[in-house]
Amino acid sequence: MSNLLLARLQFGVTTVYHFFFVPLTIGLVFLIAIMETAYVTTNNETYKKMAQFWGKLFLINFSVGVVTGIMQEFQFGMNWSSYSRFVGDVFGAPLAVEALVAFFMESTFLGVWIFGWDKVSKKIHLLSIWLVTIGTTLSAFWILTANSFMQEPVGYVVRNGHAEMSSFGALLTNPQLWLEFPHVWFGALATGAFFVAGISAYHLLRKNSIHVFKRSFHIAATIAVVASLLVAVVGHEQAQHLVTAQPMKMAASEALWNTSPEHAPWTVVAGINSADHKNTFEIQIPDALSILAYNTTHGKVEGINQLQAQYVKQFGPGNYIPPVAIAFWSFRIMVAAGGFMILFALYGVYVSIKERLDQSRRFLKAMVPAIFLPFLANTMGWIMTEIGRQPWAVYGLLKTSAGVSPTVSAAMVWTTLIGFALVYGILAVIDVYLLVKYLKQHPDAPLDQSTHSDHHVASAANL
Repeated sequence: MSNLLLARLQFGVTTVYHFFFVPLTIGLVFLIAIMETAYVTTNNETYKKMAQFWGKLFLINFSVGVVTGIMQEFQFGMNWSSYSRFVGDVFGAPLAVEALVAFFMESTFLGVWIFGWDKVSKKIHLLSIWLVTIGTTLSAFWILTANSFMQEPVGYVVRNGHAEMSSFGALLTNPQLWLEFPHVWFGALATGAFFVAGISAYHLLRKNSIHVFKRSFHIAATIAVVASLLVAVVGHEQAQHLVTAQPMKMAASEALWNTSPEHAPWTVVAGINSADHKNTFEIQIPDALSILAYNTTHGKVEGINQLQAQYVKQFGPGNYIPPVAIAFWSFRIMVAAGGFMILFALYGVYVSIKERLDQSRRFLKAMVPAIFLPFLANTMGWIMTEIGRQPWAVYGLLKTSAGVSPTVSAAMVWTTLIGFALVYGILAVIDVYLLVKYLKQHPDAPLDQSTHSDHHVASAANL
């Protein structure tokens, strides 16, 4: 394998692995902040136990996520030096703000929250967890600001062979950002909500601390409904934006080889023959793609072959078609997972409001593996987003092949890839061990013992 393919493989592995932890961090801390808000406003100790219990799991996930993020930055600097030289003046600014402001903010106030139980006032302690919540959200915002530039470059000029920022405001008002950020953020809330609901279901099946986990389940299911529905709404708007901003990505995700002039059907499933630029079979819904793209049955959707010819004229000779099968199926898996999430969340709210959780053992059993639905949707969404942009590292400006480090050999990338795999394997074992250990504990332990456990899990996770 060439150093380019290996660098892309390493980027994909590190990004997907890191993104297992990011949405859960953002979503879980939001739920913890709500639980502690309920404790401060009602003085009900049950909500304090809830915040402390879920806080242990949050600390484990946060710590492992930080480590995987550092390794991701390392491989980025090693394998993609040409990309960094070309776009670093633009790409580096939002990442610098993320590190200097958002990350330090969430880390500082997380320390206050961990060690501040019964040492600072309730309101100060509550403020600290909300500032951690804001910090995690801001981290996502600044990282997605950088990613949005890769998807839809704005606010730059090209001088002396590299891109320079001409308007920071343009980066912040990038239309791609204001579709991508809410889509990711609502997905993160759904991830945290399903995590809490699934583990709560596990304890309810075993009749552990029923008063704690019924309330946890209700809060989580409610947020899961709102977040899952809003993910679908924003995702629909984002797909419509792709029709004009990145039409090739849209065409590839639909396996639409030729332009549909007016009434574009939506392909449910297809046999994709990328070599011959056609589908061997299709199951389609008439006019549905036009509706998805324009909210009307009339609408032209550009096809892959016509876009390829257009890009050759615009950018010069080359293959501008992304891996169609991957884009097509990752999009459908994402949508299917999102649909199941909505159904699970709606039914969860229903049985919770009707106080039928005790009689819904089959549903509770199904909610435990349903924890993985948002992780699947998040992963497939990112794969579709990044694969669908190929062959561009920065859409329309820099090809991926031109961004790889020219002096890093395939053997070097193999070495670090194997090293990363070993470290990630060790981290996975530690993460699963700690999560299983602490999620099985009962939150009805004495408060001083629970606080000591918070200190212990913070130290263990950081090791």
